[in-house]
Amino acid sequence: MLNRLKELEDEAREKIEGVSSLDELKTLKVRYLGKKGELTALLRSLGSAPPEERPVIGKKANELRELLERAIESKEQTLRDLQKKDKWEQDRIDVTLPGRPVELGQKHPLTMINDEIKDIFLGLGFQIAYGPEIETDYYNFEALNMPEDHPARDMQDSYYITPQLLLRTHTSPVQIRAMEKQAPKLPVRIIAPGKVYRRDDDATHSPMFHQCEGLVVDTDITFADLKGTLLLFAREMFGPEQKIRLRPSYFPFTEPSAEVDISCIMCGGLGCRVCSSTGWLEILGSGMVHPNVLEVSGYDPRSVTGFAFGMGVERIAMLKYGIGDLRHFFSNDLRFLKQFN
Repeated sequence: MLNRLKELEDEAREKIEGVSSLDELKTLKVRYLGKKGELTALLRSLGSAPPEERPVIGKKANELRELLERAIESKEQTLRDLQKKDKWEQDRIDVTLPGRPVELGQKHPLTMINDEIKDIFLGLGFQIAYGPEIETDYYNFEALNMPEDHPARDMQDSYYITPQLLLRTHTSPVQIRAMEKQAPKLPVRIIAPGKVYRRDDDATHSPMFHQCEGLVVDTDITFADLKGTLLLFAREMFGPEQKIRLRPSYFPFTEPSAEVDISCIMCGGLGCRVCSSTGWLEILGSGMVHPNVLEVSGYDPRSVTGFAFGMGVERIAMLKYGIGDLRHFFSNDLRFLKQFN
């Protein structure tokens, strides 16, 4: 048995020295020192040895176990150090190599325009208000002076989830929610940017698009205040020489109502193909808040007045950047998006 212990020691040390991976080392440890390992099996057979030899064999076996455990621990540390060195070599940065350019992202053109709109109106003392994109029929239509049988609904009835819930077709419901929350406190001065949804899909319409609406409610608000505000916005957005034109129109929630045009940004108002030789381009709708809308929102239309306006962010971006097809905004074409660096 003593000879077998010596053979086992030489064999185990040679194999431990020769391993090249931690997995192989783990296998050797189980082979020699495990519950069913060779050294353990030898110790279990100690009872068959002569009684006078058993203490010597037991002592030698325990010494061999300690020796192999130390050898395995030392080899494991060596292999781990080699692993760290290899990883360091792989991850090491060669400072003599030329630097790798980092390609930075950029804002989407719609985000840029949206931010610019916000900045203009924040500078005028407006606050930003937000509302849910899944809206009730009451806020989307009824509170805006469009009862169930109103013909104006035909242009906007779109994506219903239930008979009383739909994806909002404009951000006007935010105006109602803002007035309800603040009434009867004055003034109300908000803009409501956000996504809206309608059943449209062509070069100038999208099923999902962005709007920004504005609302002012106070005492002695006039149509002149509306015109002055929109003229300032047009000049901040499109240039200091811009002019605006208001044309009579109809919206259920404003009275009187007006479409707002700016002088053509291509020809300066002289007439060209873009403006159909009229010299004007439509940018938004507006009007004085309808008394019914004020009343349903908690304000007395005999004491206060207000104006409202709403614009499509895509429309503003198309005019400012000269984009002919709205679908470019949603096509994820980097050739298009990189033009706005």
